[in-house]
Amino acid sequence: MKKLLFTLLFLSLTVAIHAQSKTPRYELPRQAKSDKERLINHDSYSLSFNLDRLTPTWVAWCLTPSRVNGNVKRTDFFDGDPDIEVKYRVVHGDYYTSGFDRGHMCPAADNRHSQRAMVQCFYMTNMCPQSHALNVGGWNDLEIQCRSWAKNYGKLYICAGPIYDNKSSVQRIGTRRNYRIAVPDRFYKVVLMVGAKTTKAIGFIYPNASANRDIRYYAVSVDEVERITGLDFFYQLDDTVEKRVEAECKPAAWGI
Repeated sequence: MKKLLFTLLFLSLTVAIHAQSKTPRYELPRQAKSDKERLINHDSYSLSFNLDRLTPTWVAWCLTPSRVNGNVKRTDFFDGDPDIEVKYRVVHGDYYTSGFDRGHMCPAADNRHSQRAMVQCFYMTNMCPQSHALNVGGWNDLEIQCRSWAKNYGKLYICAGPIYDNKSSVQRIGTRRNYRIAVPDRFYKVVLMVGAKTTKAIGFIYPNASANRDIRYYAVSVDEVERITGLDFFYQLDDTVEKRVEAECKPAAWGI
């Protein structure tokens, strides 16, 4: 009998692990094949780092209540990412006297569940030069709103990153030779909730400047973010569902 119970337990665990491994990582956009992009996977987020701009093209993570409700304290220790070659490794000092904040794409407060995750979210590959007014204002408001949604919905798939409108003439910061970091014109964030009965998505675009209007002013469809960035989000969804949710921009459906 004990042998039978052990066998059944082993089989159930195997099925659970297999099912978990098959869960799509909806937060990840389709990765473009380019020698200018480095795909990096950390414990609690993934990113594609652009070697020309020295900023992430996208940063993606799955936000859950456990991540939001953790008790790990913010470290504020910005550090070079050990997973990127030294040749392209941005350090915290590259932002000195630039007038820009080291703006998190995956926020520190989304990584309260793990000390290791908290440390990793302060890697400079997760940062972009960001207006202080935006960093502590509208962008922070959006981050808080996403954490509220995670508590209500249980799980969110999020991807965020910079937008460069004039690719031929980009402002750069930094004093080290060959470490000139491109300053974004705007920022995007896309959010997906996959439910048993309802699946919905919404996008946001903020200027890299003060943005103190109502959050609905910055809401757009995911299709619009894709048009601007050239990225393909949530491609692992059923095609019919993807087409529907990415075309919508319904802030009221998100309670805003």
